[in-house]
Amino acid sequence: MGNAGISFDAESKQFHLYNNRISYVMKVLRDGQLGQLYFGARLPETRDYGYFVDTEHYRPTTAYVFDNEYGFSREHLRQEYPSYGTTDFREGAVEIAQKDGSHITDFRYVSQEISAGKPKLLGLPATYVESDEEAKTLKITLRDEKIGVDLVLSYTIFRDFDAIARNAYFINHGQEAVDLTRAMSLSLDLPDADYDFMQFSGWWGRERQKVVTKLRPGIQSVGSLRGQSSHVHNPFIALKRPQTDEMQGEAIGFSLVYSGNFLAQAEVDTFDVTRVTMGIHPQEFRWHLAEGESFQTPEAVMVWSDKGLNGMSQNFHKLYRTRLARGVWRDKVRPILINNWEATYFDFDEEKLVKIAKKAKEVGVELFVLDDGWFSTRCGETSGLGDWWPNTDRLPNGIAGLSKRINDLGMKFGLWVELEMVNKDSELYRAHPDWILHTAGRHSSHGRKQYVLDFSRPEVVDYIHDSIYKVLSTANIDYIKWDMNRSITECGSAGWGPEHQGEIFHRYILGVYALYERLTSEFPNILFESCASGGGRFDPGMFYYAPQCWTSDDSDGGERLRIQYGTSYAYPVSFMGSHVSITPNHQVFRETSLKLRGDVAYFGTFGYELDLNKLSDKELEEVKEQIHFMKKYRGLIQQGTYYRLKDPFTGNIAAWMVVSDDKKQAIVGYYKILSHPCTPFTLMKLAGLDEAAEYDVRIDDKKEMGQFTGAELMRAGLVTTDFSAGEQSHEEGKHCTDFWSRLFILNAK
Repeated sequence: MGNAGISFDAESKQFHLYNNRISYVMKVLRDGQLGQLYFGARLPETRDYGYFVDTEHYRPTTAYVFDNEYGFSREHLRQEYPSYGTTDFREGAVEIAQKDGSHITDFRYVSQEISAGKPKLLGLPATYVESDEEAKTLKITLRDEKIGVDLVLSYTIFRDFDAIARNAYFINHGQEAVDLTRAMSLSLDLPDADYDFMQFSGWWGRERQKVVTKLRPGIQSVGSLRGQSSHVHNPFIALKRPQTDEMQGEAIGFSLVYSGNFLAQAEVDTFDVTRVTMGIHPQEFRWHLAEGESFQTPEAVMVWSDKGLNGMSQNFHKLYRTRLARGVWRDKVRPILINNWEATYFDFDEEKLVKIAKKAKEVGVELFVLDDGWFSTRCGETSGLGDWWPNTDRLPNGIAGLSKRINDLGMKFGLWVELEMVNKDSELYRAHPDWILHTAGRHSSHGRKQYVLDFSRPEVVDYIHDSIYKVLSTANIDYIKWDMNRSITECGSAGWGPEHQGEIFHRYILGVYALYERLTSEFPNILFESCASGGGRFDPGMFYYAPQCWTSDDSDGGERLRIQYGTSYAYPVSFMGSHVSITPNHQVFRETSLKLRGDVAYFGTFGYELDLNKLSDKELEEVKEQIHFMKKYRGLIQQGTYYRLKDPFTGNIAAWMVVSDDKKQAIVGYYKILSHPCTPFTLMKLAGLDEAAEYDVRIDDKKEMGQFTGAELMRAGLVTTDFSAGEQSHEEGKHCTDFWSRLFILNAK
C-alpha cells in the first residue's frame, strides 16, 4: 500500500505531495504567490526543485513584477492559482469584482496546515477516506491585503490512488463586500504542450462520445451553461501524450465533482506552456461576499498515469467506486431490475403492472420499477409534476398497496420521481407560481411542458422533501430513479435580491445536493439511481448520493457500445445503468439480437426495459439464461478491474474485459459492429492476467475453447476470428447479421 506524505521546506518554501508512485511539487515564489513546479512520477522528496522556476530570461514585450528587474514575469512562470492582469495575460483561476471597480487581485502566501486524512466539504459532494492513514491534506492560506480576502487552497494526496483532490475556499475579512466572478477549483500549468486533448461530448441518446484533438496554441475548452453538467459535454477531460494508448504512455485526467455549469479548458501560450483550469463556469456566475462571508468551490480530482489510458481510468474507477460513492449499496452487487417505461409508457393500471412483474419474477428478475405516471393527474407529460401523491384511479391501493403486491411476488419494488420539476397544470404551481426559476418581466420557456423548481430557496426544497417523504415512509420502496428532464432557462429567483442573482445556478445545485443528502440519510437502504433524460447529469457529484446512473435513454446495443466505452474513461462499470430493451429499438429503430443486447448490458448494472409477456418462449428461455449469467458474474463485472481493448470510435470492433482482483477470473466482451465476408484470422491481446497462470477459456460460458497461459493471452493474444458472415454461418442455417458478439470466460486452473 505504501504511504501518502507532504513535506514543507521552510528555507526554500517548497511543498512536496507524494505517495509511492506520484509527486506534486510547488513553492512560494519571490512575489509571495504560489508557483507550480512538477506533477508526475515520484521524485525524491528531499530535493530542492526550485530550478524549475524560469526567472533568468529577458523576453521583449514582457511586463515584469519588480522595478529595474528583467527576469520575474508571471507571464513566463508556471503558477498554482493565477489571476489575470499583473504581468500574466492568460486566463486566470480567480477574479474578484471590488467596490472601486477593480478586478485586480494579489494573493500572497501566509501560512500552511498539514493534516492526516481528508476533511469534508460543507454542502458539496467530494471524495473521502475511511481512516486518516489513507491520505494527507495540505491547506495553504494566501491573502489579498488590500481587500482583506483570504484564499485557502486545499490539496489531498491519497495513499492508494495516483490522484490529488483539490478545492479553493474564499472568506472575506474586509470591511467592504466583493463579488467573486471567477473561482476555479483547479489550475495546473504544465511545462509543455505535447499532448492530445480528450473530451467526451454528444447529445441526448449519444452521450460521452470520445473526441481527440491535438493540443494547439490558444484555448480548447468544453463546458455547460445548461444548469446541469449536460449530455453535451462531460465534466471530465484528459491530456495524453501522442504516443500514449490504452496500455502504455503518460496521461493526466481531470474530473470535476460537480453537477452544474462547468468549464474545463486547456490554454497553450506561445512558449508551449499548457494551463489547465476546471471549475464552475464563470459566465452567469457572480457570488456576493459580504464581510465575514465565505465561498467553497467544488472539488476537482487529478489523476496521473504512465500506464496508458487504462491506468488513468482504473485509478478513477477504484477511487470513485470506493471513496466517492457511499452507503450500504456502495460495495453490493446491484439487483437485476425491470422498468415498465418502454413496456407501457403512460398506458398502465395496477393489474397490467402486476402482470409484467409476475412474468419478470418467473425469469429471475429481482426488482420491479414503476416509472412515470403513478402520481396526481399524471397521464402524460403536460400535468402532475410537483404533486407527489399516488393516482388512485390507476393504483386503487396507492403505492403502498402496489409495493405490497410486488413484494408478495418475492420481488423488490422501485419508483421513478422527478422532484426538481413542476407542470403549470399542477396543484403546486397553482399555489406557488413564483416557485419556478424565472426572471421577472421575462417570458419563461418550457421544456417538455415542464418548468424547473427554484431549489435555491430552502422553502421549496422543504416542500418537495415533505411531499416525497410521505410516499417513501408509507410504502416499502427499495429503489428510486431520480430523473431531471430539462435544462434551466431564464435563470433567476424571486427569493433572492438583485445582488444574488448571479448565484442562482450554483444555489440550485446546492439545493439538489441538500435534498439528496436528506433523503439518502433518512432512507439509507434505498438504492438511488440518478437520471437526467438518461445521461444528462452523469457526473461525480451525483455519484456521491446515488451509486449508479441511467447511462443513456438510448438502450440500443449498438449505440451503447460507444456510449459505455466513452463513459468508462472516468466512470466504473458499477455506475452505469444498462438495460436490455425491445427490438426494433425505440430510439434508433434498429433490430439487434437479444444476445447482443444482453452482452452489452452485462457491463453495467443490468436490467430489462420491455414487456416480457410479449416475448416468445424461446426468447424467455434466453432471458432466463442471461439473468443466470449476470447473477453468476455480476460481482466480477461490477467490482473487477476494467480494461478497454478495442475502440469502437476508431474501428469495427469493440472489446473490453474485467479481471478479478486475484486475477483468477476474467470476462472479455467482444463485439463486431458490421459484418463482412471471408473474415481473416485474428488475435486480440488481453490484459491484467497472471502471466504464470493457465486459464480455461469458454465461449459464452458454454463452448470449451481451450487452455492458455496468461503470458500467451497477453503477449500473443486470444483467437477472436469469427464466422458471422462466412460459410459456417450459412451451413448452420444462421442468418448473417451486423452487431455480432461473443463473451469469453476465463478461469485460472
